[in-house]
Amino acid sequence: MSHSFYGKQWISAHVALGDLLQLEVPPEQAKPERDKIAAFQLLATMYIKYIQVFRRLEQCYDQVVHPQKRRVLRHLLDGVMGRVLEVKHEMVNLELSEFHYFDDILSDLKLTPSDVEMPIPKYFTHERKRALKEREQVLGQILAKLGSHDKDSTKEDVRLTMEEAIHLIQVHERARQGRLRAKFMKEIRQQEEREKMAATRGAPTVDPEVAAVRIQKLWKGCAQRKKTRKERDDEMIFIGMHPPPASSTATPQALAVKYEGDRRKIQDIHELEYQQALTTVKEKVRETEGPDMKETLMDQIRQWFIECRDAIGRFPDYPTEEEGGSLAIFKEKDPAEVEAELKAKEEQGGKKSKKDKKGGKDKKKDKKDKKKKGKKGKKKDEEDEGWKMSASKFVPTIKEGCNTYNEIWMVRNEAENFNQKHDVELIKEEKRLEVESEIRIQVDELMRQELKNLKLAIDRDKGKKAKKGKGKKKKKGGKKKGKKGKKQKDLTPDRTIESLYEELVSEGIIVRHTRTHMSDYIGEYSYLGTTLRQANVEPMPSLSDVRRLVTEFAILPLGSPAVHEKAPLIKSILFAGPHGTGKKMLVQCICTETGANLFDLTATNIAGKYPGRDGLKLLLHMVFKVGRALQPSVIFVGNCEKMFRKKALKSDLQSDPKRLKKELPKLLKTIKAEDRLVMVGTSSSPFDGELKPMMAAYQRIILIPRPDYASRHLIWRRLIVRHGGILTNQLDIGSLSKVSDGYTPGMIDTVCSSILNERRIHQIHKKPLQALEFIAPLARLDPVYKEEEETYKAWFVKTPLGKKRAKAAAGADENTGKGKSGKNGGKKGNKKGKGKKKK
Repeated sequence: MSHSFYGKQWISAHVALGDLLQLEVPPEQAKPERDKIAAFQLLATMYIKYIQVFRRLEQCYDQVVHPQKRRVLRHLLDGVMGRVLEVKHEMVNLELSEFHYFDDILSDLKLTPSDVEMPIPKYFTHERKRALKEREQVLGQILAKLGSHDKDSTKEDVRLTMEEAIHLIQVHERARQGRLRAKFMKEIRQQEEREKMAATRGAPTVDPEVAAVRIQKLWKGCAQRKKTRKERDDEMIFIGMHPPPASSTATPQALAVKYEGDRRKIQDIHELEYQQALTTVKEKVRETEGPDMKETLMDQIRQWFIECRDAIGRFPDYPTEEEGGSLAIFKEKDPAEVEAELKAKEEQGGKKSKKDKKGGKDKKKDKKDKKKKGKKGKKKDEEDEGWKMSASKFVPTIKEGCNTYNEIWMVRNEAENFNQKHDVELIKEEKRLEVESEIRIQVDELMRQELKNLKLAIDRDKGKKAKKGKGKKKKKGGKKKGKKGKKQKDLTPDRTIESLYEELVSEGIIVRHTRTHMSDYIGEYSYLGTTLRQANVEPMPSLSDVRRLVTEFAILPLGSPAVHEKAPLIKSILFAGPHGTGKKMLVQCICTETGANLFDLTATNIAGKYPGRDGLKLLLHMVFKVGRALQPSVIFVGNCEKMFRKKALKSDLQSDPKRLKKELPKLLKTIKAEDRLVMVGTSSSPFDGELKPMMAAYQRIILIPRPDYASRHLIWRRLIVRHGGILTNQLDIGSLSKVSDGYTPGMIDTVCSSILNERRIHQIHKKPLQALEFIAPLARLDPVYKEEEETYKAWFVKTPLGKKRAKAAAGADENTGKGKSGKNGGKKGNKKGKGKKKK
């Protein structure tokens, strides 16, 4: 894509943001919305439009090579990303569910699910590429040191004597020669047979012209059939019924990926040039404009001295550095500030005593008014019940980015800047302010001394002693400090982060995560979610919904420090679902997409390490200390339901899963907005643990279901190709997807790996794959039955959010029942109400 394409993308995103800001900041204050459906429609529409803007801005930031434009885009991108998360939390609080369905809105806006797929910004890892590479090297070196001993213990070196080695080589050489001799003899026999056949047949009897016609006929038929087959395959690929051919370097997609990589290299070059220009331009501005700035500032301050002396009769006091120095003198004040100063001057004087007298009466009146207002307020709140959008922390950021675009880039002519390098004039404007502030500090020191000399000279003329300005005595505020929260003791004050990191790696607490991207977690969009909810049936979320939720709750906040500081803070997430639904894979995806460290605190992993209560405290202290220093970080706890069991199983007594039950939730409370840490737990049987302590430890719960038909169809196609298979018309994926109902993606992956071994892949061109081959290994596995899925559903209803949703649904059913019942129903209700009051 060209520079102009990304410029147009930015313009379209800017126009869309302008429309959204009009909704966000209406001219008149919006009234609370009583209809929850209308409120959700408004939020969902905003959510979809923000995602579209997010996708465009992310693409622009990833490919725009202009360094100054990239800074504006980054600021805007973080603001939009944070606003998407805020709207998501608003939707969760409104619908009391983490999963949302808006296929009706997509159809109204004429969009497909792929148009609103949540993007993951590539700058999360690209901008930290060097740091991540160094960390990977350090991790590899530590593991190599540890692995050398393991290799010696696990694998024994095979040692042979000279005679045995020579004998082994001779045997293999003789076998090779024998195979070649047999091949030559076979070819000789075939040649002899061909000569015999030619001798028995004799001369050819067919006319040469007839033979040529026959050959032409066969060749034309073969060529036409080949051409027709290719056209049919191209058509089927175009409409999505056949998979595209195996990727090669010549395909348009591969070329597009190559060009994107080239543009990122150009970004690095332009960024380096920009950083060099910052220093050179600043020095140039200081040399050329610095002396003039210094003279004008000194002239202005001297003029201020004279004006003040003429007005007051004496020289003024020079503002201190804390007050801003000479900047405070020439600061332009708003009309409101001027009015406030005038009022303050008028109120000074003899009004203090009157105020003190009236103070008691006013306080009493205020208390009475508050009581009256309190009673009226309750009634008004009851009347004005309804949903209202909460204040956003990211809308000001979006406004600021839009204003910067309007003021600078919309009106700027870049016809001559074809290579999209930095703009020197913009750098000058920025550096001029920096140079002025540096020169102002020097000028302030000089003018303070000059003012002091002037005052001394005037005092000598008047015959008075020079008055030394005595500053007010500063009160010692050591004792009267506010109460601060208890700071955690540093249990490792003398140790560096590098040594702690090495120890945690050697103990197996920090583990190397496999490179798995979020796009590898396969799942199709749920097209019936809205329809089922309108029929008061709670749909099971699809794997696509799970992918979106993990991106919103974990990846986007962890990836950007600016978003994590202002967005709703999520400290812990629980992935619950049957075996093989990809819970651990999602943890690997979070680490890969954000470049996070992975700390494994699973009970089996920390068994026997750091024994005792003090040892556990030291372990957790080290984990959180290193996690904060090398953030973002993910703290993983596998099979976390074992931690919350009433009674530990006999098989779990050695690992002691309840060891972290008390200490880990305490440390989670210490996580602040600036700490990009998240704890992720996985559980295949969450109903085995106690619900209350589990819910206290995990802030968000994501229930991962077994895949539906659409997701299974997509999983089969992708996994067969990934394992080296080829999709043909003879392989009935639809029947295979229908038969595999209840089987998880992990089970399907196991079946594909068992069938598509090396031998079967070599035979695949002669013997294409068939659905029947996958049935036998699939039948050996136990699927997730409907009853088990219902158990997960029943457990999820008992969670805090599930209870709220069930309560809200029950209230809605009661309201609809009252609306349908006639006048008699209303009378009965009144009688019951009266009876309750009498009791």
